[in-house]
Amino acid sequence: MANIKSAKKRVLVAERNAERNKAIKSRVKTYVKKVDAAVESGDKAAALAALREAEIELKKATTKGVYHKNTTSRKVSRLTKMVSKMA
Repeated sequence: MANIKSAKKRVLVAERNAERNKAIKSRVKTYVKKVDAAVESGDKAAALAALREAEIELKKATTKGVYHKNTTSRKVSRLTKMVSKMA
């Protein structure tokens, strides 16, 4: 651990932010898995609903600075493409 007070504070802040980011990423992954599961089951209505929820969670993560906007765009695009390919 650092000796300088400001450095100690930065270490604590970095840990707190890393924990928050980890929780947000985990939440996003859960919603993405729900979309995958709906696509695998072949239920288009459920897939569309899951896609909407996943998109909202991804955009929340972007506004909080967890993901870059292009990363979010890419993920949403891939999910949308998966859902739209369903019969």
